[in-house]
Amino acid sequence: MNHQADINAPSIDQEHPITTHDQSFDSIEEIIEEIRDGKMVIVSDDEDRENEGDLIMAAAKATAADINFMARYGRGLICAPITKERAEQLQLPPMVIHNREMHKTDFTVSVDATHSTSTGISAHDRAVTIQILASSTTHPEELRQPGHIFPLQAAAGGVLRRVGHTEAAVDLARLAGLDPSGVLCEILNEDGTMARLPDLLRFKKEHRLKMCSIRDLIAYRRMREKLVTREEEIFLPTEYGDFQLFLYRAALADSDQQHHLALVKGPIDSSKPALVRVHSECFSGDIFGSQRCDCGPQLHIALKQIQESGHGVLVYMRQEGRGIGLAAKIHAYKLQEEGLDTVEANMKLGYPMDLRDYGLGAQILVDLGVRKMRLLTNNPKKVVGLHGFGIEIMERLPILTDANQHNASYLETKKEKMGHFLSHLIKK
Repeated sequence: MNHQADINAPSIDQEHPITTHDQSFDSIEEIIEEIRDGKMVIVSDDEDRENEGDLIMAAAKATAADINFMARYGRGLICAPITKERAEQLQLPPMVIHNREMHKTDFTVSVDATHSTSTGISAHDRAVTIQILASSTTHPEELRQPGHIFPLQAAAGGVLRRVGHTEAAVDLARLAGLDPSGVLCEILNEDGTMARLPDLLRFKKEHRLKMCSIRDLIAYRRMREKLVTREEEIFLPTEYGDFQLFLYRAALADSDQQHHLALVKGPIDSSKPALVRVHSECFSGDIFGSQRCDCGPQLHIALKQIQESGHGVLVYMRQEGRGIGLAAKIHAYKLQEEGLDTVEANMKLGYPMDLRDYGLGAQILVDLGVRKMRLLTNNPKKVVGLHGFGIEIMERLPILTDANQHNASYLETKKEKMGHFLSHLIKK
């Protein structure tokens, strides 16, 4: 795929398998083994997205019996996720010019195999078509349009770029060492409603299937693929002291989030805990001193404390507005002026409460040689996001800032809805 990270890159933490966020789920290692063996698995996404589960397997292993199982028990639309390169090779145009689907699922025109099929709808015919799609030697004339199989183009970079079942299917097949193409089918209940997590767990038990989440697949890839590259190092004198500044480039990132920075104080000794702050860019707070948030004071307090410690790192992540970007953050501010809180404003704009990727920050710290750290944060999600990359969090230290009349309600929302450790900080 274009901009694809090296899947053979050394593991950052190969000795530790991914721990799933739900004990009812299976490890990604087990899921990959099932896919490699030609078995079907259940993959769920998060409640704040489609909140559904799909049956997924490798296209190269699909049989008529598998397609029949999906049609009979899955009951959803049977689709065939493929790479953009495969779609171009087979000359499959997009289904529509203007994609208005909620999650921008990238359908191509539907297809049937030209040979060895009849009407194209039987389980046998659909399995043949899927096998044709999965072959790297297939020519465009071997498929007719329209048909009964719906190819889906996966985003380059897979689940690290788009959190969808399409990308999960392609990623799992690739990780299993098979052709990067899959088959998926949404799971519906007998009454035609979407199967949610409790239904999926019953389905899993009834049919003896393995199950994972897209979230766990993302974590698996982040820990095993090198996604940041060090590009430059310079000396940076500041009002707080002298630092070495490192420039990093992130693979698979949008242009405005492609580069991140690390300010390093003193030589990093992997045997000693470094004082660390992972700070997300806040243009309004960091540059203009906005009082609508506490970002600016947190940044300056962290730099001062790291300078005083003589041994630490401030990672400056280009993840404006908790990852939604500068323009979206300004729109969210307007919604807050109209009465919504910071979480409600994000949701109104179609974003989750927090889109930040702490795995990139963890990889930067690993590259710098940090193995133990004292973490400056009030955010429990940051502790979880940085854990497990071969870095031991020895201590969490709060960043003490005062509330003001402009950010008191914002801080209260972060405490109540996002679980931030702010009980001792908020002053109304």
